Amino acid sequence: MAGKRKKESPGNVAAQNRKARRDYFIEETYEAGIALTGTEVKSLRRGRATITEAFAGGKGGELFLFNAHIPEYLEASRFNHDPKRPRKLLVHKREARKLLAAVEREGMTIVPLSIYFNDGGRAKVELGRAKGKHKYDKRAAVKDRDWKLQKSRLLRDKG
Repeated sequence: MAGKRKKESPGNVAAQNRKARRDYFIEETYEAGIALTGTEVKSLRRGRATITEAFAGGKGGELFLFNAHIPEYLEASRFNHDPKRPRKLLVHKREARKLLAAVEREGMTIVPLSIYFNDGGRAKVELGRAKGKHKYDKRAAVKDRDWKLQKSRLLRDKG
């Protein structure tokens, strides 16, 4: 279902943006379909896509995924695709307007967290409505993570 909020992590992940959760506060996540050509789907199934530098934005009132690199499918002939072309995201118009309004008014950004295949074999994108972290926020997150790790080690050794 396009635009449905996701709760569980997807099983068949084709590409993942691991830097997104480090660089952004993820406020809310959405699931969106993605319009792909046949060679893009075959290339995604090989798991070679990169979405680290990708972002979602508006173009003509619709939502598009920009700067996502899906490499060419080598076995294809002349019908191959452009690796960095903008790809249309399939969400309801109401949700697209809501996301684009958050980008314009609140200074948020729409970050792809992962591209995966659902149980029906359809390519989906997990999008996060996010706000950028400052350096001091990143340092605080590292400090908290280290403290939790040290605390668990202490409890394990004493208990």
